[in-house]
Amino acid sequence: MDVTAAITRAAGAPFEFATVRLDDPRPDEVRVRIAAVGVCHTDLVARDGAMPIALPAVFGHEGAGVVDAVGADVTKVKPGDRVAITFRSCGACDRCASGDPAYCYMMPALNYIGMRPDGSKALHEGEADVSSNFFGQSSFASYALAYERNLVRLPDDIPFELAAPLGCGIQTGAGGVMLALAAPAGSSILITGGGAVGLSAVMGAAIQGCSTIIVLEPHAGRRDLAKALGATHVLDPAAGDLSAAVRTVLPHGVDYAFDTTGRPDVLGAIMGCLAPKGVLGVVGIPPPGTPLPGDMGSVLTFGQTVRGIIEGDSDPDEFLPRLIDEWRAGRLPLEKLVKTWPFAEINAAIEAQHHGDCVKVVLTL
Repeated sequence: MDVTAAITRAAGAPFEFATVRLDDPRPDEVRVRIAAVGVCHTDLVARDGAMPIALPAVFGHEGAGVVDAVGADVTKVKPGDRVAITFRSCGACDRCASGDPAYCYMMPALNYIGMRPDGSKALHEGEADVSSNFFGQSSFASYALAYERNLVRLPDDIPFELAAPLGCGIQTGAGGVMLALAAPAGSSILITGGGAVGLSAVMGAAIQGCSTIIVLEPHAGRRDLAKALGATHVLDPAAGDLSAAVRTVLPHGVDYAFDTTGRPDVLGAIMGCLAPKGVLGVVGIPPPGTPLPGDMGSVLTFGQTVRGIIEGDSDPDEFLPRLIDEWRAGRLPLEKLVKTWPFAEINAAIEAQHHGDCVKVVLTL
């Protein structure tokens, strides 16, 4: 069928709208009519050419909408079901079997290469193929193909524009604290970056009952929002030395740190903020070749840990319904993060987010 898609034709170029042809669902595929799709930093990283995906391409990986058609082998969903779309996993490897689908052995092939694992592409413009299947969806389009493993059925009470970012940004931030770090009640945490992922981490820390939640963020409005969401202290990076500021609050340092910036200077500064046995979880994407932060002597002396976190260690079928329960209870006020824009205004929405005018862009169709 013909669909409307926002296409990336050159690295770093604005998105262009075009009519492209979407394959009919194969036996294991599900066609979803997209009602809302979040814009994630990873979409922009891919747009800018930092992922091994041939252009032109259609990105987008926080889709939500209604199942339109299903392949012959699909049993999990049916036409008319409301769904959120998240990352794809194989369901057969040891990591998937142990409840860790974010670390699926097939993760790169299923999410990051712009095609199906067999090399075929699901989108076409005239006689030319367009890279597709980004995170098993490519949902910057009016319709997308997805899979049973990356669909989560939605209850009727959550709007699509709030459900869409659960598929990546929200589960990455909240899950990073609630699942990956599993910060216990009474613990302390430093969160660097107050974008959608960082502020989701703030909400996750508040849900966990962390007693001290420190947020480093340059935009004053986002610092204010962090406090409204549960941060106990906020810091402006322009104010000076991070370690000194954190240790003014907690002389022995923080139990946990969660970095969304990927900036080597920030990562290095965080290591000076950790308490003995402190853990740094990293979700921000650093430049290629960035070494692990910190000095091995200090890491060994104080028993500290640095670990990468993918998708908040989430098993979406279990964690997204939990997040929806937290939203219903008022502990995950997604409305405070999300600003909606018409799909046609994707470039203006991204520019507004870049300037700090909004936290989480969600496009509506």
